[in-house]
Amino acid sequence: MIPTVVWGTGNVGRLAIRAVAAHPALELSAVIVHNPAKVGRDAGELGGLDHLLGVAATDDPEAVLAGRPRAVVYAASGDVRPDEALADITRAIRAGAVVVSPALYPLYDHRSAPPEFRDPVLAAVAEGGGSLFASGVDPGWGNDVLPLLLSGLGTTVDAIRCQEIFDYSTYDQPDSVRNLIGMGHPMDFEPMMLMPSIPTMVWGGQIRMMARALGVELDEIRETSERRALDTTVTTRTMGEFEAGTQGAIRFEVQGVVGGEPRIVIEHVTRIHPSCAPDWPVPPGGGDGAHRVVIEGRPRIEVTVEAADEGENRSAGGNATAVGRLVGAIDWLAAAEPGLYDALDVPLRPATGRLGRKPS
Repeated sequence: MIPTVVWGTGNVGRLAIRAVAAHPALELSAVIVHNPAKVGRDAGELGGLDHLLGVAATDDPEAVLAGRPRAVVYAASGDVRPDEALADITRAIRAGAVVVSPALYPLYDHRSAPPEFRDPVLAAVAEGGGSLFASGVDPGWGNDVLPLLLSGLGTTVDAIRCQEIFDYSTYDQPDSVRNLIGMGHPMDFEPMMLMPSIPTMVWGGQIRMMARALGVELDEIRETSERRALDTTVTTRTMGEFEAGTQGAIRFEVQGVVGGEPRIVIEHVTRIHPSCAPDWPVPPGGGDGAHRVVIEGRPRIEVTVEAADEGENRSAGGNATAVGRLVGAIDWLAAAEPGLYDALDVPLRPATGRLGRKPS
């Protein structure tokens, strides 16, 4: 059994507790929290399980890392605190831990990561002998292993398009939805996520990884974006009211250009309410959200993934698939050499030993 720590118990962390508890090769050894109100609470309660796990949450990461855990699922956010997340992750690597995390987008494709992200991780690996695998859903498996797998089913491939189509009123992270993405702000507000170069910072690594796997050279990476205002004021279940005239939907693409044509495209269509931009793409099966991959060529291949968790919530379902990818990689990473890994290095593994198994 691999002693495994879950660091953070928010939208991703509570799912990670369940995933670690359900994995036959892992043993939940500690849970690290930031909120003082969570200190001392049982991991089973924090993970939304109907039974206790016998692991009490702590807010003392130094004490946990002093015990040299073999693995850490770093589930705290890195969107608005990348420096702090990087410092936490490198501490865990220096303690000898295999770390998996969705927190730091630049490290999803570490070969193209800025030195200020890559160098501290490599130094921590050399010092402590730990490892890091950073991945998620989108960016993540939705635009690395899944499209590459599907491309191998084609005779000819003209273009690859990866789409995330989501109603973000189901995404329980109001600060990111309102301020990073700009939902509910006046149309003259420039959301950080759409500032020039930011989409490429987040998704460009996925474009480069796919190009590398496909054996093609990129001419460049381009960005396009479009925004729509709400026609009427809407009230959402999780994040309250969004006024008419404010931003209600965004659509952007990160395009990998090959031979002068956009051949590898990651597209996001994000709404705060289904009434906004009804002419834009919608989830093929209906509902609040989906991830879709389209391989243009012969044959034309289209695959849609719809995941739901926590009361049919598709945002929670997407997070759960990211957690499944990361937690499922821990025993492979524990057996591998220390290092900095990406999605082309780490195989997507079957749920060996987990069919019919419940979190214990």
